Amino acid sequence: MRALQLVEDRKLAVTDLPAPPPPGPGEATVDICCVALNHIDVWGWRGMAFAKRKLPLTIGAEASGVVSAIGPGVANVLPGQLVSIYGARTCGRCRPCRQGRDNLCENVAGVHGFHLDGFACEQVNIPARQLVPAPPGIDARAAALAPITFGTVEHMLFDNAKLEPGETILVHAGGSGIGSAAIQLAKRTGCTVITTIGSDAKAQKAKALGADHVINYREDRFEGVVRKLTAKKGVDVVFEHVGAETWAGSMLCLKRGGRLVTCGSTSGVSTTINLMQLFQQQLRMIGSFGCRMENMANAMEKMARGIVRPVIDTETGFDGIDSALQRMESRDVFGKIVLNIG
Repeated sequence: MRALQLVEDRKLAVTDLPAPPPPGPGEATVDICCVALNHIDVWGWRGMAFAKRKLPLTIGAEASGVVSAIGPGVANVLPGQLVSIYGARTCGRCRPCRQGRDNLCENVAGVHGFHLDGFACEQVNIPARQLVPAPPGIDARAAALAPITFGTVEHMLFDNAKLEPGETILVHAGGSGIGSAAIQLAKRTGCTVITTIGSDAKAQKAKALGADHVINYREDRFEGVVRKLTAKKGVDVVFEHVGAETWAGSMLCLKRGGRLVTCGSTSGVSTTINLMQLFQQQLRMIGSFGCRMENMANAMEKMARGIVRPVIDTETGFDGIDSALQRMESRDVFGKIVLNIG
């Protein structure tokens, strides 16, 4: 079978690998359909030093596929079923896993496509517990966006930030995959949505998704505009995933008692915090990583019902991966880039 592998830092190659053997106990064989690209793929492509891995490594952390075979003891999926694949190799035995808090697994082996071989290949064997069946009305592209794109946002907004109807939220980088998902989910919840984008060309697209106010951060200081839009009160929630570049401004955008939820640091991992501002304004900062499998199921159900929709910037094949990752690195995208495999 064909696989897209990182053979050395910043060098990808299409390789021929043996097809997986018949699935073992608790495993399923999945024919991969689509892989959605994420910044974690860019980090892996760059060769981030903290990633403990062996090369060559098959890339791809977010994917969908069709079950082609199941091993002994598998009861949650059937051959022929379209599934969304959870991207971390969790144990399924520890207390958080048993409670459905998969992203807090105490024995996680790593993230597929970053520490472990990922899904940019034609077929994989994987523990069936990592598979979430897609409901009727969901296609392979939509199912591929459930694990990270929509699942991460579901977890951030509703499990962690406890977003409620009538609140005001600032969504950073509304043209990104998770930004475009956050705009939709927040608006459908009944919130006023303010978002930042990097070009005027993205403004109308962001408004079409439901953004009430769009700020071009290259032309205006977003924190100043947010203060004006909210009559200096600030927003209830900041959806943060940019990192050091926007952190201080994000803090200034929060109203008293506001919540900042963050899942990323694409502009840098280190920043400073004004502690007096933190405690005087009674702000809450919440870290959020990955999602629960229930978040994936909820996201696909919303897509199936037409409440939200996947936003696809580009579809490509193996031969277009280098330019796709370069576009992501330059932030020249609106929505997701999808790698079609099956």
